[in-house]
This record gives sequence, C-alpha cells and structure tokens, in this order.
Amino acid sequence: MSTAPLELVCPAGTPAALRDAIDAGADVVYVGFRDQTNARNFPGLNFSRSELRDGIAYAHERGREVFLAVNTYAAAGDPAPWHHAIDDAARLGIDAVIVADIGLLDYASKRHPGLRLHLSVQAAASHADAIRFYHEAFGVRRVVLPRVLTVAEIAKLTPRIPVETEVFAFGGMCPMAEGRCSLSSYVTGQSPNRQGVCSPASHVRYEQRDGGMVSRLGGSTINIFGAEEKAGYPTLCKGRFKVGDFAGYLFEEPTSLSTGEILQDLAAAGVKALKIEGRQRGRAYVSEAVRHFRRLVDGLADGRPTPDAVTALRRLAEGQQDTSGAYRKAWR
Repeated sequence: MSTAPLELVCPAGTPAALRDAIDAGADVVYVGFRDQTNARNFPGLNFSRSELRDGIAYAHERGREVFLAVNTYAAAGDPAPWHHAIDDAARLGIDAVIVADIGLLDYASKRHPGLRLHLSVQAAASHADAIRFYHEAFGVRRVVLPRVLTVAEIAKLTPRIPVETEVFAFGGMCPMAEGRCSLSSYVTGQSPNRQGVCSPASHVRYEQRDGGMVSRLGGSTINIFGAEEKAGYPTLCKGRFKVGDFAGYLFEEPTSLSTGEILQDLAAAGVKALKIEGRQRGRAYVSEAVRHFRRLVDGLADGRPTPDAVTALRRLAEGQQDTSGAYRKAWR
C-alpha cells in the first residue's frame, strides 16, 4: 500500500539546537518561548522573540518550518502571557502554534483566523468525537495523539477525523495521561501543565551515601543508586520504591519510546508526522536523534531497511533501553 512520506517534527531548546536539527534533516522544528507558556520551562532553555524570528528565517530559507508550543494552561484571571505568546507567534510568521487550553484555542482562532492551530498532546484528545470538536469549534488542523493508543487504534481513528495526526516517535515516556499529571506539584508546588516544569531543577538534589548516589526531589527520596549504576534525573513517576519486600519502579522504568521498528505500521495507519521528544536535551542528542530518524524515514520511503539506525537510536535512549510503549500493548 502506498503511503505519504512521514513528516519529521524535531525538538529544539535553543537557537543552536534549532540550526542543528534543521541541518540534520528535520522537516519541522518545534520550540517554546522562555516563560511559563510552554511545557519545558527550564532555566537556560527556549527562545526570546528575536531568537524565534531568526530561527524562523533560518528554517524558511531551507524550506523547513517552525512550530511554537504554547501548550500549558493559562493562569486563572491572568491569560495575558499566553495571549502575548500567540500574538507574537502570529506576528513573527510561525508555521503553526501547538495549543492545549480551550480558552487559548478560542482566543487564537478569533484573533488570528489565518494562524494554523495544532492540538497539543497536553489536551489528551484520544477519540474521534473530541478531536472533531476541536476542529469544528476552533479550526484545529492537526492533533498530537496521547501515548496511550495502539497502532490498530490509530488506524481506526484516522479515517474518522478531519485533521492530520502526529504521534510521538522517540524520547521520554510519560505514564500519565498527558495534561492530567499533578505528581510534580504535590512535591514541588510546580506543575508541567501550569508552570511548564516537571521536577524543576531547583528542587533536585543528589547526595552521596554509603558509596552510592541518592536522588531527591524536594523532601522526597526518589531513588538510591549503587556505585556502578547511572543516576537518572529524579521524577516521581520514574522513582524506585520499596513496598514490603519488593523494590522496583512502580510507575515507569527509565526507558525511552522508540518507533524505529514500526514506522511502516504507523504510516499505514494514516499517521502524518513523527515527533521526537527532547527540547531539554543538548545539541549533540538532538542532532544524532534527528539524523538517525531522517535515515529511517527516507529508508521507509525508498524501501531500504536501515536496522543500524534503530541500533544507533538505542544508544541515545534513557538507560540505553527502549520500548514501543502503548503502540504494541501486549498486556491487553
């Protein structure tokens, strides 16, 4: 069966990473402003208005596109920062804005009717009725699907919706329904859905203890690593806890989602675009991940298998472990 080429949507947390992603073969780079309007609001990351203007120019000169994530939920009574982000994105000539908040979608569709709107994964829209609503009410043209659907479910969904589908292809896993996670706020007072930070660095501590490493978030111990173990970043959903005689990862093991081996299945299911996660990652990671996925996507289009690219991506995975996640739900 003939399928359209998959679009490669790639992360950039800095202007340098944007250029690297474009040079490595990204069709699209997605970014955020340097404030609480995006869900990767970490120190040292993201873009000023002038940096975004320059980044858009760099991409457009090379026939590529830039999307802006305005994907947190506006503060009650103070939507101005989110409105300004949408206004400035439209003024700068952004190719699409990725939005979750229904009020912001309403604002963007009325204030900037020509602005292309994509529904963020943070909206957690996973069935046809919800997606059709966003399209009919606000003109949304693409949905980023939550990481809870199997390939078979995506194949059933895509013919029933009037918008493009984008799915996560590589990077960090989230065991919670996107847009619904409050774990970080219980411990730090800051949430990825409101302030754009999950387990903010200001609350992270590492302590040496008995020849090993203890990772802490706020006042909570998240993990205790042996001397030979790599100490991962402490997030509550990837903590290792002891319950009775059992010690292990109760929610999610440190591992990365990778779809390198199922791209043909995703394309056949009607997926339009593949999203690589990782705006908080460094330039080298972004460049390598994009380069290997470029080879996979081009190999799929040309009918050339590229198993070495899958192997190379595994080396970039968290803990050098990868999974197909919900796409191949074996537990159902």
